[in-house]
Order: sequence, then structure tokens, then C-alpha cells
Amino acid sequence: MSAPRYERPRVEAERRSQAALERALTLAFWDALERGPLPPMAALEAAARTVGALYRQIASLHGPVPQCGCGWQPEPDEDLIRLEAMLAAALIERPRPTLLDLPVQGRA
Repeated sequence: MSAPRYERPRVEAERRSQAALERALTLAFWDALERGPLPPMAALEAAARTVGALYRQIASLHGPVPQCGCGWQPEPDEDLIRLEAMLAAALIERPRPTLLDLPVQGRA
């Protein structure tokens, strides 16, 4: 089921924003590893701590007396389960094949 027509621009804008954030985080992560010495697991632990700190900061702005009008209400237990599920899904997700993965079938 697709989003209603009036929802599509908002959903697409959200996807673009998520993709931009993912690119920025990925670049920052690899930059930190290249500057080293930093073992990958230490970098991942730092990223996890940072996500937790960001959640705490954002949740404090949306608590009992919200300072933001977006309407989101933090639910720490449910939000943690959701974040853990996203992490687990990313860990077990199989890479999708790309054109580079396909065998050459001739010449163009």
C-alpha cells in the first residue's frame, strides 16, 4: 500500500534527509578510522554512545513540557527496541547485488 498522494512529498523529503544523514555519518565514521589509530569496534561503540546521547537530548526537548511542536513523544523502552531492531536488521541484511556483481556476458 502506497502513501496517499499528499503524503508522498513529505515521505520523499524524509527519505532524502535520512539518506543525507546516513552519508554524513558514514563519512565521519570512515574519516575517524582513517585518522586512527582507532579499532573498528571502538569506533562503533563511540557511534552507539553518540546515538544514545542524541536520543537523550532530543527526548528531553519532547518530554512532559515539549519545546518542539512536531508531536513526537519519547517512549524510551519502545524506542530502544526500535533502535535495537534497526541495528539487528542492518547486521543481518545481505548486500544487494549490483551490476558489478554480475558476470560479463559479452562485449558492447
